[in-house]
Amino acid sequence: MNTKDWADFPYDTSPYTYEGQALADAWPQLHRGDCEPLPDDKQLLEAWRRYHAGDFAGAVDLAGEIGIAAHAVANKASGIYADYLEEDDDTKLAIYEAGIARAEEAIGQFPDDANAHYFHAFLLGRYSQCISITKALSQGVGGKIRESLDTALELAPEHAEAHTAMGLYHAEIIDKIGKMIGAMTYGASADEAMKQFERALELSPDAPIAHIEYGNGLYLLFGDKRLDESNAAYEKAAAIEPIDAMQKLDVEFAKASI
Repeated sequence: MNTKDWADFPYDTSPYTYEGQALADAWPQLHRGDCEPLPDDKQLLEAWRRYHAGDFAGAVDLAGEIGIAAHAVANKASGIYADYLEEDDDTKLAIYEAGIARAEEAIGQFPDDANAHYFHAFLLGRYSQCISITKALSQGVGGKIRESLDTALELAPEHAEAHTAMGLYHAEIIDKIGKMIGAMTYGASADEAMKQFERALELSPDAPIAHIEYGNGLYLLFGDKRLDESNAAYEKAAAIEPIDAMQKLDVEFAKASI
């Protein structure tokens, strides 16, 4: 993947550098959402250090040198970069497609790695939003997302980001094709969506993205009827003190959306 033209992280990175032992010390808090284990490999740890500090291109480049064992950091770094910082739609789509292929290779090699399955679902979800949820469903993407999220949660039941993604999966299907067809075709349920969002918030109450996607889910499912609650979720996200570059991007997005 060519990262030489990737945009720089637009905020001060100094609060998120985690030099030396600081990264290992902060690891449980930094990875509360994705349950990624602390790596033994120094290169892989450095790739994650770059990711947390907002050097998404550097993280992906180093992950490429390491190989498929670094799939999680490569997919998280590239996915967050594409989501927030890439402005060209074709480039964004290419990043998601490369990540999906990487995740599929990781699933083949590490079938018991929850994040191989989670990032497969995450990137398929972002790909779907890029081309339109309706078009993606017609391509059979919905079933693949559901299968990967189910597997991720079987392997890591406390994976907060997977719970958030599962909530969004249910909410977006209902929003696009309705409760009845969504339930009959995909097993989508508003009650299940809310259950998943609430579980994510229980597991990671300090993660801005959990509140943002909860707010999104409320609006997708209930529209203006629960707009105040949706807005309140964004306000909670905006008030959180970020602990790494991803959270900083989430918080700034929430602030801009209020």
